[in-house]
Amino acid sequence: MRGLFVTGTGTDAGKTLAAAGFLRMLRERGLDAVPMKPVQTGSRRDADGTWHSPDLEVSLAAAGLSPDVSERSRMAPFLYEPPCSPHLAARLYGRPIDPGAILEAAQWLSARHDALVVEGAGGVLVPIAGRKTMADLMTLLGLPVVLVSPGGLGAINHALLSIEAIRSRGLFLLGVVMTETRPVPEVSRYIHEDNARTIAETGRTTILARIPYLGRTPDWTVVDTALGGCRDIPLQGGEVSSP
Repeated sequence: MRGLFVTGTGTDAGKTLAAAGFLRMLRERGLDAVPMKPVQTGSRRDADGTWHSPDLEVSLAAAGLSPDVSERSRMAPFLYEPPCSPHLAARLYGRPIDPGAILEAAQWLSARHDALVVEGAGGVLVPIAGRKTMADLMTLLGLPVVLVSPGGLGAINHALLSIEAIRSRGLFLLGVVMTETRPVPEVSRYIHEDNARTIAETGRTTILARIPYLGRTPDWTVVDTALGGCRDIPLQGGEVSSP
C-alpha cells in the first residue's frame, strides 16, 4: 500500500486537520488519494439511521469527494457512538475492533486508488482490542507515519514519548506536524517556538509543518500553504531513522 498514517500525541491534537490537509496535497499532486478513519468514536447517526464518521466527513469535504455507500463503509469500518477510548467504546457497543478487517478494508481501497491517508484515533498507544494498540494497527498497515502534536505546554514530553513508541516498533516516522488547537497569546508564543525546536532536536526528527490556529471553520488555503514543503514525502516505508 502507498500513503500515510496520521497519528497524534493524544486526543484533539489536530490529526483530522492534518489528515485532510495531506489528502488535499496528494490529490493536488495528481494522485487519486482517499481518506480512511478505521476507528471512530463519537460517531453520529442521521435521521435515516445511517452512521457517519465526523472526522472522515471533514476529509471528504476538504477534498471534494463523495464515495458511494460501499466505499464509505470501508473508509470507516468501525464506528461507535460513545466519545471515549476505542477499546471502551467497542466494549460498550458490543462490537470488538478487528484489525484484520481494517487491513482488508485498507487493501480494498488501496487496490482501487493510488494512496490512502489513514487517520488514527487518540494517540499512538491507545488500546483498540485486547492488548492491541493503535501502534499495532500502524504496524499492520505498514504506512509511513506522520505524528501530529499541539504546540503548547506538555508538547515536548508527549511528542518525544510518541516518537519513541513509533520507532521502537520499526515504523518509518516521516516527521512531526505542529498544530495550534487554540489561540496562542503573544506572551507565550516563545514557548511554542522552543517546543518545536526542542522536539526536532531531541527527537532527531523533522518538523514537517506548523499549522496555525484556524478556528471552527478552517481556511484550507492556509493548511495547503503550511503543508507546502511536504509535497515530496515518500508514501511507502523506508529506513527507520535512529532514535
